[in-house]
Amino acid sequence: MTDPILVGVVGSRLHSILAEQQNALVNTAFSSVVRESLDLACAVFDSRGEMIGQSIGGTPGHINAMATGMHHFTAAYPPERLEPGDVLLTNDPWQTAGQINDITVATPVFARGRLVAWFASCCHAPDIGGRLVSAEAGEVFEEGLRLPIMKFLRAGAVNADLELLIRANVRTPEETIGDLHAQVTGNEVGAASLVRLLAEFGLETLDDVAAEIMNRSERALRDALARIPDGTYTNEMRTDGFGDEEVVLRVAVTVGGEDVHVDFTGSSPQSRHGINVVLNYTRAYASFAVKAAVSPQVPHNAGSFRPVRVTAPAGSILNCAEPAPVASRHLIGHFLPSLLIGALRHAVPETTMAASADALWMLIWRGTGPGGDFMLNVFQTGGIGARATKDGLATTGFPSGLRSTPAEVIETMAPLIQRERVLRTDSGGPGRRRGGLGQYTRMAALPEVSWSVNGNVDRTRYPASGVDGGQDGAPGRFGLTGGEDLPPKRRVPLAEGAEVDVVLPGGGGLGDPKERDPAEVLADVVDGYVSVEAARERYGVEVRYTGAPEALVRLPGDYEIVRTTRGEED
Repeated sequence: MTDPILVGVVGSRLHSILAEQQNALVNTAFSSVVRESLDLACAVFDSRGEMIGQSIGGTPGHINAMATGMHHFTAAYPPERLEPGDVLLTNDPWQTAGQINDITVATPVFARGRLVAWFASCCHAPDIGGRLVSAEAGEVFEEGLRLPIMKFLRAGAVNADLELLIRANVRTPEETIGDLHAQVTGNEVGAASLVRLLAEFGLETLDDVAAEIMNRSERALRDALARIPDGTYTNEMRTDGFGDEEVVLRVAVTVGGEDVHVDFTGSSPQSRHGINVVLNYTRAYASFAVKAAVSPQVPHNAGSFRPVRVTAPAGSILNCAEPAPVASRHLIGHFLPSLLIGALRHAVPETTMAASADALWMLIWRGTGPGGDFMLNVFQTGGIGARATKDGLATTGFPSGLRSTPAEVIETMAPLIQRERVLRTDSGGPGRRRGGLGQYTRMAALPEVSWSVNGNVDRTRYPASGVDGGQDGAPGRFGLTGGEDLPPKRRVPLAEGAEVDVVLPGGGGLGDPKERDPAEVLADVVDGYVSVEAARERYGVEVRYTGAPEALVRLPGDYEIVRTTRGEED
């Protein structure tokens, strides 16, 4: 039997080592995608490819997909085909994170000539060729360079032919290759620390301790599932889809004892456009949602996957068949946590929440100016749905965990100007608990710049829904300032002097807005989250500003509640 104290100590040390791995990756990365937005995941695996733990900053779509995808690496390269200094990679969507741009880099760790573990990371490459990230492609072959599992380093030497091939197929060769080397560096840092850890405790292998760490997570999640009443819980959601092609997502979550089956039968068939989701990515966000709803404190590893079975019909939008286009799969996959949490809200009311903005907004600005060609991936986030005991968070990436790209980075790395960036008043769904706010950004380009934008956006037609009497969040908008809406999920040329509104959706509200504490409504008005008009009409709280009309700074003491109209007709 493995010493339980040793298991606890090694588990804690692995968390620190994973933080070292991620810090090394982020600090050496070339692209803003990794360095600023943290579109990445880092993890450590035992010798068989079972995930022992992840870094703090990993996105569920990367980390959970990598956890199952690592088995493809170990199958393709058993120990006898590996040697110290080898590094493998792939971006095959059906084996890892479901998108050509997401590249997984895996490093086998050797101690005393024996394979003892793996470190791996998955990062969104700034470019991989093809049509850029959009939903325009008709098949995956149009979306970029697809790399099977192969060696990027052989015994410590870079595979020069592979690097040359990648450079020839991408628009940002320095950034793309630079990020790959950053991933290699992060893995090396983690591997070196792990080898020292094994030597410190006199361990020949990590597998026994790893097995106990995973078993503890499995047992904890099973105990949490056992407390949920057995039954089948269902939910349905609609997304913008592509053009006139609406997408319906349906789920049935069946809890039976210590196990749960998540079934997406009834969801739309796979699309002709690049919004399809591979089953590995569907499993990633579904398993994340189950753990988040049922027992979020359980350490995340392969053990926490074991009680969860995820299925979706072959050929559906959540289990697409090759060679379906998949570049914008996150615009569907990111809805799955809200879908599942909504299904389970009566089973686990303490962790319920309204629907969120969900899909991360990713805009790719590309063009040519006096300084030459440029291409920049910009991430922005909407509001989280209201929670059982708290308001939703404003402009927070849920479920992705990604960060919005800072204005300073945007204007430094491309000839773009961010004219305005503010929280979007009244975008959070009214409720006893208010939904999180979206944000409004107005983008322009410098003079003499020829430019275009790919707007990978959603929730412009279907807002985040409220629950238990809460109201919907505001839908988003992607269009010209003072002009027409722009077609989403495809490349759109922009005229010189044009400005683009990027208006992100808010999260849904929870509970009757008339039950919200008037003091909280007043605070929302003071902070600019809720307008005076919305306070009166939606919350039944009439707030008056008593300060100077011309004042640019308005203090909390300049507002007062005049009266409440709770229970009265609107």
